[in-house]
Amino acid sequence: MTTTSMITWDAASARRAERQFLTGPTGPNASGTPVAEVVGAMMGAHAQVLSAAEVSVGVRTSTLTRADVRAALWDERSLIKTYGPRGTVHLLPARELPLWSAALTAIPSGPSPFPPDVRLSEEQAAQVVAAIGEALEGTCLTLDELTEEIVARTGPWAGDRVMPAFQDLWPRWRQVLHLAGWAGTLCFGPNRGRKATYTRPPVAGVAGGGTDGALGADGALGAFVRRYLGAYGPATPQHFAKWLAAPTGWAGTVFRELAVAGDIEEVDFEGTRAWVAAGDTEFPDGPPRGVRLLPYFDAYVIAAQPRERLFPGAAYERALAGGQAGNYPVLLVDGVVAGVWHQRRQGRRTTVTVEPLVRLTARQERELGEQVERVGEVLEAKAELVVGEVKVGPHA
Repeated sequence: MTTTSMITWDAASARRAERQFLTGPTGPNASGTPVAEVVGAMMGAHAQVLSAAEVSVGVRTSTLTRADVRAALWDERSLIKTYGPRGTVHLLPARELPLWSAALTAIPSGPSPFPPDVRLSEEQAAQVVAAIGEALEGTCLTLDELTEEIVARTGPWAGDRVMPAFQDLWPRWRQVLHLAGWAGTLCFGPNRGRKATYTRPPVAGVAGGGTDGALGADGALGAFVRRYLGAYGPATPQHFAKWLAAPTGWAGTVFRELAVAGDIEEVDFEGTRAWVAAGDTEFPDGPPRGVRLLPYFDAYVIAAQPRERLFPGAAYERALAGGQAGNYPVLLVDGVVAGVWHQRRQGRRTTVTVEPLVRLTARQERELGEQVERVGEVLEAKAELVVGEVKVGPHA
């Protein structure tokens, strides 16, 4: 008779925090974890605003700063800045790009949000992705320069300014910019002045969903799901789909196939049927302890589910925007969101305003002070703590 493991919220939260380098007052020391390994444990660091990604990585360690993250990204190239989950900009480990490409390109595409006269056909989209890879080989191009190269390789239709965006019209080809990132034919290069540039990743995935390893597309997708469950399990197919912005039905099929193959196993997670990687059923006995400051769109608050447990009580209204996580930097106390914060920098100093939603103990107040100091170290600034109301809105 098969016995289903029973996992509590406290146990799941403690394991997630441990695997995310979020346990205790400090993370790995200087001689320990490389930047890319921290990012890999997070399953990517959201980097629409690079400074937020730098804080996400830095506060998980005791010594890394934004300079270390930038060195990994632009000098060592152990990190890649590209399009990741939900089609948003992320930092990913360069060595894992083939795995990510296989998983992300396996997600079924939904209906186009654009009118028929704006859309790209599947054939046109494939032409653009291939043209992007050719144009970026061995060089860095701005969007305008890349547009010229794509039009030269495909046709004038690719450059038609018909795509509504931010009170402007973008070239038609930009509908598939994120798909080129998923396929491994595009990533960000260093800024040229105030302009972003794009290049071809030094370690490329294979367009169309393959990998350069021996797993093949199906095996890579299974490995990707197990990685996700290792970081954020127990989880349901619905949790996985929400994290990726993928169809729920597709995620359910993927989980069923992996369960039949014995690659994942079912557990009872607070009375809900959920999944972990096969054999990965060891969990800590108690809840996580400690205080952390996480920036907006930190991977932990985006991926950890169920959200109503991660954002209990007043935090659900204060720290979410219409139920969406990540819009506010959060104060994490013993594994759950217990406040919001904001930092305002002026020169070499930054003021960190923290709005707790619970009464902090003396120990937690000390840890909060240490966390504020750590945020300053990551940003290479002298940080001052102010406890009070955060008056700015989301994304500030």
